[in-house]
Amino acid sequence: MQMTFRWFGPTDPIPLAHVRQIPGVRGVVSALYDVPVGDVWPRDGLSRLADTVDAAGLDLAVIESIPVHEDIKLGRPTRDRLIARYCESVRHVGETGVRVLCYNFMPVFDWTRTDLALTLDDGSTALAYDDDALSRIDLTRGTGDLPGWATAYAAPELAALLAAYRDVSEERLWEHLAYFLERVVPAAESAGVRLAIHPDDPPWPIFGLPRVVTSGPALERVVTLVDRPANGVTFCTGSLGADPGNDLPAIARSLGARGRIHFAHCRNVHITGRRQFHEAPHPSALGDVDMRAVLVALRDTGFRGPMRPDHGRMIWGERGRPGYGLHDRALGATYLYGLWEGLSGSPLAERPLR
Repeated sequence: MQMTFRWFGPTDPIPLAHVRQIPGVRGVVSALYDVPVGDVWPRDGLSRLADTVDAAGLDLAVIESIPVHEDIKLGRPTRDRLIARYCESVRHVGETGVRVLCYNFMPVFDWTRTDLALTLDDGSTALAYDDDALSRIDLTRGTGDLPGWATAYAAPELAALLAAYRDVSEERLWEHLAYFLERVVPAAESAGVRLAIHPDDPPWPIFGLPRVVTSGPALERVVTLVDRPANGVTFCTGSLGADPGNDLPAIARSLGARGRIHFAHCRNVHITGRRQFHEAPHPSALGDVDMRAVLVALRDTGFRGPMRPDHGRMIWGERGRPGYGLHDRALGATYLYGLWEGLSGSPLAERPLR
């Protein structure tokens, strides 16, 4: 296992020098954030990113993520041209030496929350979701009322997208995902890149849009759409763990036994009602995810890929990107690192600090 940390590039308020000081963290998860969706990711841009990470004494372990254009998800005639560009981007990732690409297939909206700073009992703040609160958000004014949404859709553009998806059932979305994978998986294989689809977050439909990558059976279906080793998953304990019907250790064992878990996001959530949760500190006892049981399942099935702490709380007065502060994620990384060492029976190979 390689412990990694999400970094949002040169504009991230957390410098790589601080990431380098987190015990056990030797890999970075990052992306190019200035490439328009649907364009080819340039090889030189990826190389500069890798060189920046390497100069800090770290390794660019995962690209998270190259967004999938909505025309591909909608199955529009433009998808073949866009998929060809996606394949070229994947080839450039491989040529840069990065071996894992995390992506998702969520229509319109990526991970979604209704509160970016819910105050917990200890005074820290956390990301939270409440289905009832989401139902009260007015999308007729675009995405401006949706907390934390980075992609700004004006009202007419968003209305057109939502209307287009009315003709896309869950089964039709599955067909579009299969079409995408049938063309991208071979490109990834030839580039030496492992694809790792991220589960939908939260793992149920929102705003009337279909969401299909929501459970163990759904992830099994993904990897059988194109049954090749390069076609795998990002095992996200927080996304899947928001649904109490998901048995996380069982899902990890099943997918891990097939060698299809290429990346692990490990974070905890506390379920507070039906389709209602907030994110919690990483240790098992502080939420509803049995992190120890999950890591046991990963260990037993031979997981050797990158792992990262996922969303963290804001603690100790820190301010910054919601969910992506330094302090709580650093605590999460060291917790996961120590838990893995205890379960594996030996420390991970590390270069001593000089």
